[in-house]
Amino acid sequence: MSINPVAQTNVAAVASNAAVKPVNKEVPQSKPYPTTTDTVQISSAGQAALQEATETAVQTAKEARSGDLQAQRLQARMAAAEEATESPLIKSQEA
Repeated sequence: MSINPVAQTNVAAVASNAAVKPVNKEVPQSKPYPTTTDTVQISSAGQAALQEATETAVQTAKEARSGDLQAQRLQARMAAAEEATESPLIKSQEA
């Protein structure tokens, strides 16, 4: 078994025959997606309901004092719920 050494001329010949292609290092630019905009219109009743739902207790009290019936009913419900959740022990001590 004999091993033939690789001659430098063979390597050089192969390298010179290879076509040198420039490498494109630029990343292809992606096409921008069109932006879409949706417009939503909320009815005045929906806007009023949102405002009432996000209202603070201070604002509700202020509206109730100025005659807002909805605010007065809400305060009555909140007071009834608070009374219902109080401990019977606390109620007997207050009496």
